[in-house]
Amino acid sequence: MFNMFSEKLINHIYSRQMKKLSYSSSGVSINKGNEFVSKISNLIKKDKGLIKAEIGGFSGQFPLSSKIKKPILVGATDGVGTKIQIAEEMNDHKTIGIDLVAMCVNDLIVDKATPLFFLDYISTGKLDVSKGIDIIKGIIKGCKISHCALLGGETAEHPGYDTKEKYDLAGFCVGVKSGISKKILQLKKNDLIIGIESSGIHSNGFSLIRKIIKDNNISLKKKIIKNSTLGKILLKPTHIYVDVILDLFSKNLIKTCSHITGGGVTENLPRSISKNTKAVIDLNKWKLPAIFKWISSFNVSQNEMLRTFNCGYGMVIIIDEKNVSRVTKIIKKYKYKSDIIGNIEIKKSAKEKSIEFIGRLDFNE
Repeated sequence: MFNMFSEKLINHIYSRQMKKLSYSSSGVSINKGNEFVSKISNLIKKDKGLIKAEIGGFSGQFPLSSKIKKPILVGATDGVGTKIQIAEEMNDHKTIGIDLVAMCVNDLIVDKATPLFFLDYISTGKLDVSKGIDIIKGIIKGCKISHCALLGGETAEHPGYDTKEKYDLAGFCVGVKSGISKKILQLKKNDLIIGIESSGIHSNGFSLIRKIIKDNNISLKKKIIKNSTLGKILLKPTHIYVDVILDLFSKNLIKTCSHITGGGVTENLPRSISKNTKAVIDLNKWKLPAIFKWISSFNVSQNEMLRTFNCGYGMVIIIDEKNVSRVTKIIKKYKYKSDIIGNIEIKKSAKEKSIEFIGRLDFNE
């Protein structure tokens, strides 16, 4: 009886050891990944407006034009933060890819670089092909607006590590400019600071927004501004400023500029001005969009608003005051609104802050 029991136990252990394992049984589907790559390739091939690149190889190749004198490559990488969580809750992933491209190319153009190509990285617990296609369609649209190629990317399944239905995104973009140029030109007193409108929140500050939503039990379907739901307003894609900024640079009309992302104008603008100068921002001239007034109504201070959100201006440029009419005309040509929000002053001492706010934002509805 003991021998019979032992034999059954051994057979049970042996059968368990011999059970066939596969990558799919661990949660990763190679077939689904191949299906996804195939569909992406077809999307790219069919899109006549997208600069073509072969998808599916080990790497991507991009020819550098011989017409560019002393070419300098410029790189930028970024993500879209917890805006993804809003996309998940709204079950709308059609524009998050535009945000991803925008966050990268808008950084490149600050350094006068023309975007050349873009790569994406998608990480998920379990690949949802339909959701993935919506994300890629957004990336393709962003690349078309930016006139850059979608050179490739990576989609990774991380079962047991990433939450099954959720995903994260990262993007990487390379641009080119002619010769190394000083990042910060010497500014002078009374140079004008112009804010170019944002499309809304863009892709920063969503952790604070999500806390407001959670703490106050607010539905994303709630209509808060001109009959638009909160979710729809929050998912509005980030403006891509490639055409307008590069046009202004090509005409030598911008001295320096700043992409207003995390840290708001408080943290970003000082990065773009010379050490002996300061930016004086007149908040009385600042046109604050309704969504930011809504956020501030939950006891968010003016200082916190200005160092967390773009508060209505996604790109800030500094120009010679004599060029203001030419600059505003070009901005209008690209269908953007803009406002003079301040000017440059010379610091009286090295201890002075690089940015000074006067007046107050109008938080009234």
